Amino acid sequence: MLRYLKLLGVQLRASALLTLQYRLDFYVAGAMSFFWTATALVPLLVLFQQRETVAGWTWHEALLVVGWFTVLKGVLEGGIEPALQNVVEHIRKGTLDFILLKPADAQFLVSTSKFEVWKSADVLGGAGLLLWALARLGWTPSFTAVAATLVLLACAVSILYSLWILVISLAFVVVKIDNLSYLLESIFDAARWPSSVFRGALALIFTFVIPLAVMTTYPSLALLGRLESWRIGAAVAGTAALALVARLVWTRAISRYTSAGG
Repeated sequence: MLRYLKLLGVQLRASALLTLQYRLDFYVAGAMSFFWTATALVPLLVLFQQRETVAGWTWHEALLVVGWFTVLKGVLEGGIEPALQNVVEHIRKGTLDFILLKPADAQFLVSTSKFEVWKSADVLGGAGLLLWALARLGWTPSFTAVAATLVLLACAVSILYSLWILVISLAFVVVKIDNLSYLLESIFDAARWPSSVFRGALALIFTFVIPLAVMTTYPSLALLGRLESWRIGAAVAGTAALALVARLVWTRAISRYTSAGG
């Protein structure tokens, strides 16, 4: 474990140094990140100007959901997508051999090969939004609530990562997966809304198939002390199952890779 933590540190440092070579781009991209964070609030502003609550959520409670959505968006676009998109290019060019031959787990290496460090602005913006919403609510979470929230945040990151691993694994078969990747990104945008907004089939899909509720609504409810323990346990179990499926699919996909010389 210590060895892989050191490898992660090396990869992060290399990505940070590469980004800082073009400092103006770094600052401009960071500013744009905050701009897009602000635009995520526009749909909620329009809706909450018309009514005080939506599906049982007040304005500031809904801001918690947007805050988690923004944090996860930063993790996705800064830490998950850049590295895994490289896998597609490696497969197309037949250069994945260079990664597979290294004395470390291939999934770990491809998952940490590239980071967009400036996207950390999204994470900071989302964290700031969470703190501001809690202050406006006049709510101080208990230690138990904070612990549950951190567990659910880890689950949310793991779910995002596992879903993208499943998508990227298809590249070993169909190579062109851009449309599917864009579709998944578009679906993820729905996570900015509390899960109770959705009804019927959408509620089932966004809870059990693509668990957006676990990613943003559950952490918000946990922070407010409103999430039942059994839901937290179910979220952890479901996340573990999805991670296992993603690992098995990745392993199977790797076995289909014939390399540049194959």
